[in-house]
Amino acid sequence: MPDEDIPEEQPRKRVRLTSKDASPEPKHSRPRLDSSNGMAAKNGQNSDSELEKEIRAGITEYVSPENPGFTGILKQRYTDFLVNEILPSGQVLHLENLSVPSNEQGEREKKAESSLAVGVELANASTAKVEIKQPPANETLPLKEEKCEESSIISDEDVIALKSIFGKTTTSSILGLYHAVLKSPERKARDFSAVKSEIIADKEQRTSAHQAIRRIFSSRLETITEKDETITIKPLPPHDRGRSKAQQNGGGRGGKGRPSWDELGGEYLHFTLYKENKDTMEVIHYIGSQLKLQPKAFQFAGTKDRRGVTVQRVSAKRVHARTMVQMGKNLWNAKVGDFKYHPHGLQLGDLFGNEFVITMRDCHFPGEEGLDSAQRIGLANKVLSKATQDFKEKGYINYYGLQRFGSFAASTDTVGVKLLQDDIKGAIDDILDFSPEALTAAQDPDSTKLMSSDDKARAEALHIWKTTGKASVALDKLPRRFSAESAIIKHLGFVDRKTGKMLRKNDYQGAMQMIPRNLRLMYVHAYQSFVWNVVAGKRWTLFGPRVVEGDLVLVHEHKHKFPGDAEEDIDQAGEVIIRPSGEDSAMGADDAFERARPLSKVEAESGDYNIFDVVLPQPGFDVEYPKNAIGEFYKEFMKSERGGGLDPHDMRRKWRDISLSGGYRKLLCRPGEGLGFEVREYVREDEQFVETDLERLERMAKEKELKGRNGSGDQTAGENVQMMEVEGDGDGNGKGVKKLAVIIKLQLGASQYATMALRELMKAGGVKMFRPEYMGGR
Repeated sequence: MPDEDIPEEQPRKRVRLTSKDASPEPKHSRPRLDSSNGMAAKNGQNSDSELEKEIRAGITEYVSPENPGFTGILKQRYTDFLVNEILPSGQVLHLENLSVPSNEQGEREKKAESSLAVGVELANASTAKVEIKQPPANETLPLKEEKCEESSIISDEDVIALKSIFGKTTTSSILGLYHAVLKSPERKARDFSAVKSEIIADKEQRTSAHQAIRRIFSSRLETITEKDETITIKPLPPHDRGRSKAQQNGGGRGGKGRPSWDELGGEYLHFTLYKENKDTMEVIHYIGSQLKLQPKAFQFAGTKDRRGVTVQRVSAKRVHARTMVQMGKNLWNAKVGDFKYHPHGLQLGDLFGNEFVITMRDCHFPGEEGLDSAQRIGLANKVLSKATQDFKEKGYINYYGLQRFGSFAASTDTVGVKLLQDDIKGAIDDILDFSPEALTAAQDPDSTKLMSSDDKARAEALHIWKTTGKASVALDKLPRRFSAESAIIKHLGFVDRKTGKMLRKNDYQGAMQMIPRNLRLMYVHAYQSFVWNVVAGKRWTLFGPRVVEGDLVLVHEHKHKFPGDAEEDIDQAGEVIIRPSGEDSAMGADDAFERARPLSKVEAESGDYNIFDVVLPQPGFDVEYPKNAIGEFYKEFMKSERGGGLDPHDMRRKWRDISLSGGYRKLLCRPGEGLGFEVREYVREDEQFVETDLERLERMAKEKELKGRNGSGDQTAGENVQMMEVEGDGDGNGKGVKKLAVIIKLQLGASQYATMALRELMKAGGVKMFRPEYMGGR
């Protein structure tokens, strides 16, 4: 993907990165905090806690440690962090349209053009042979041949219309099916053989087919678009024949003249969700509450950061776009748009990755002391040019970011360890833990400690529960967004109305099962991520970028390199192995995983593999471990106290939710197309450098309005925008300290962390997370 101009105004310096075929081997080292020039003291931010958290999470190594790095504040404004999904096609998703699709605007169906030549006899079609499947003997129904209320005669115009869509043979079969249904109105739909059309590739023609069948046959036949773009025509169930779609399913059609789901394109509405400074689930919960739907009715590829502006695709079953548009008027800091109907909801693999446009503020570079403005910008561009070039060619260690491990007093991986140790009570105690500082701030109205109101309320609620055991009082105080804590307290604090006793106060596994499944899995997955991080650092320390004997590579990526390793069709006993396919397999999407194999010494030294092919497993019972020192290190580390005293070869548990099959993750990764950066000077702290999707839509609407008012008003609109930029520059007095902002644009894979990419560019202690008005106190 080509580089794009990120800011609205011309940058002072711009570096465009070019790809190179060859790259020097990266060095590897332990983390270091460059304080020789006082960088760690800049920005008024303390980086020690972030650095300690990284080391605690096993995030320790760099691919290019020789580069100097720099410091900057991340997410000082939520518009400093823009995230747009990348679709499987490679297209970057942007919010484009907030209106209802044209095919759902309630237009009445049009009859087939009467100007078509008439010359088809109906007699042959009406007597066409249609097989009626006989029900089993114990389900035999009396065959009634009653006169149908509606005439069985189809007009010549309608027959020609059908032929123009389906062709002569299929039309004859459809007419025969219709007459068979009229003769046996009480027979079940399954007793008739369905008619299948030829492939109809044109979507408009398929829409015409759906409309024609519904109109001509008075809703006695239904049509379904198949995956291969054919259309299946079959009878409706007896009680639905002759009824409208709206009567059949309570909303398949929104009323007279409105298209059915098949005519729209499918039962699933896909839409773009744009949100600002909100959690994905927060918005989903609100949309669901407005539409009377459970959150599980929505499907999306992944949750997005709260403090940022994010754009992602979401799908919902049997929801109309016009309903979403109406609901969207009540959304705050969020928008929905770009509606499109599909036969299926979003699935795994429907996301290629994410594009990030990140603004780092108040940036400082080593050796900048004593430099003037132009020299500082030159130094910044020099440092960034080298760092981004190495980043593009050599990549970075694919660590799981700190977000994976939570922000509470007890990290999520600690909870996961206790679950795997079968210490469920200990896991619950950790989930319900809180910091004494948060409780003090909640109980002391004169406290000067800055802390979020939610964190203080959480601490106070959990303190009430622990000291009094009164669930209702604690739940009244607990903010709704803490769903895990709420689920546990509700379950353990349940009081039997007859006896007045807490019957579940020791049912810890039951309490854990009340937590939403995705959240439950987060704990054990966090432990897997922690182990993976530690092992990745060890692998890089021992071998660096070399591919060595015993390293693992994914089978499906290198099938042509080891064809002899295809799955065998005969087992050891000589019996044929039957492999299920598609819907016959018992393995669900959540259980799907990739296969890996270790490399031999010859393969590792052949040059056919590079470091970007190497994967490391997440601990589980269904993964291969490296056949080298790293495989031994898994056992050594996991057996240690820090690793939880666990065995990587014994990860099955009686409780399925914590029985881990494992998976694989690339050791190193590189950014996608469009990597670039810009250095900008600024004075105002609230100056915004990058336009959001919503701001772009609003600007385009204003420009269109101005153009309509002024005739050829393009130039006037552009002048107004420029004037606003000039008038808004500076602090109004021509004074103020000039600071540097760095705008970085990069594309990452679906499971890669932007904060870990920034860490490679900025080095230890470089990324300083902004603390908005308060500090965390969980």
